[in-house]
Amino acid sequence: MSKPRIVILGAGYGGLVTAIRLQKKMRKTEMDVTLVNKHDYHFITTHLHMPAAGTDHHDNARVSISDLIDERKIRFMKSTVKEIVPSEKKVVLEDSTLDYDYLVVGLGSETETFGIPGMHEYAMSIKSINSVRFIRQHIEYMFAKSKVVPKRKDYLTFVVGGAGFTGTEFVGELADRIPVLCKTYDVDPADVRIYNVEASPSALPPGLPEDLIAYGMEVMRRKGVQYKLSTAIKECTSEGVILGNGEFIRAGTVVWSGGIRGNSLLQQAGFDVQRGRVKVDSCLRSYQFPEVFITGDCSIVTSPEGTPYPANAQIAVQQGYNAARNLMQTVRGKELKPFVYDYRGTVASLGRGEAVGLLRVKKVKGRRASLIKKMIDARYLYLIGGLPLIWKKMIWKQKSTTRNYHVPN
Repeated sequence: MSKPRIVILGAGYGGLVTAIRLQKKMRKTEMDVTLVNKHDYHFITTHLHMPAAGTDHHDNARVSISDLIDERKIRFMKSTVKEIVPSEKKVVLEDSTLDYDYLVVGLGSETETFGIPGMHEYAMSIKSINSVRFIRQHIEYMFAKSKVVPKRKDYLTFVVGGAGFTGTEFVGELADRIPVLCKTYDVDPADVRIYNVEASPSALPPGLPEDLIAYGMEVMRRKGVQYKLSTAIKECTSEGVILGNGEFIRAGTVVWSGGIRGNSLLQQAGFDVQRGRVKVDSCLRSYQFPEVFITGDCSIVTSPEGTPYPANAQIAVQQGYNAARNLMQTVRGKELKPFVYDYRGTVASLGRGEAVGLLRVKKVKGRRASLIKKMIDARYLYLIGGLPLIWKKMIWKQKSTTRNYHVPN
């Protein structure tokens, strides 16, 4: 009897954890598992705001897949997924086609611009290693350009659309980076403007208590961040943004962090989607194609009250555990176990030495919260790579990051 063929698409949080858990629990000859990813590395999306601002090296946000996968159990293919054909149980890659018995989709998200004109064309997004390298280099270019054309003060104006998790953490790091850039390029700090524009009436990640939000916003304001709340961006142009109230902010840099949607391949494959995401059953399977498990930003998981859980790294990691376990149960002919989300809280960085968070019901802020944030990051590294990975990242960070946040090209 042939071994069940399992294909995992995407080495993000959900897909990677599924693969790692399978290789840990499966018997060597029990199943044929293939992990497909367009890069030969896994990148830690919750860390991307730092290299984007230039306060850390981008290599600290990625891990080589070969360091994590046992290729005696998991076959890794570096390739781009072109099409999913669930009716035929196959996946079309750029250079080959894979047949499967069970599929795990963890292809991650795409930028959601809500139809705002010009946003795709003129704004940058924090979504990959290459995108954050581009943002960092663009920021430095704007500082250099401002010295060549000193009348254009707008070169030193930065607009960040969205004040949720990604927007807040990026703005905090950018504000910390500005004094270093001003010194490097001999720029007067008074000429720099950072605007954080948010359509809702509150900044920072949703769900935080009001006192923590107030604390976080005060920290940001002391760093020079100017908020424009209850204000939508109406249009993005090559020269800045037009706000819903008609105000035009001329800016040399626009970074959009206002929303994400699921991968467009799912809709193209015929799955029923909501903003690119598929509503899954209690065991993370597609209702249309029960042999397809969907994790991370591509899935919609609802609470017992019927409301969707937010798409974040925490839930994607837990989905990876559940998907791997249920694949094992399926192959072994045992009963599947429903996914139960264990919310452990959230901590948002506000830049160097500052953060705010809610650990279940316990509030944390300041340096203590910043330390907890680092512990959360270390825990994930331990989960996917053990102590050697934590050690490797710590050593690299000490070598690549200096007190003045110099980041090599």
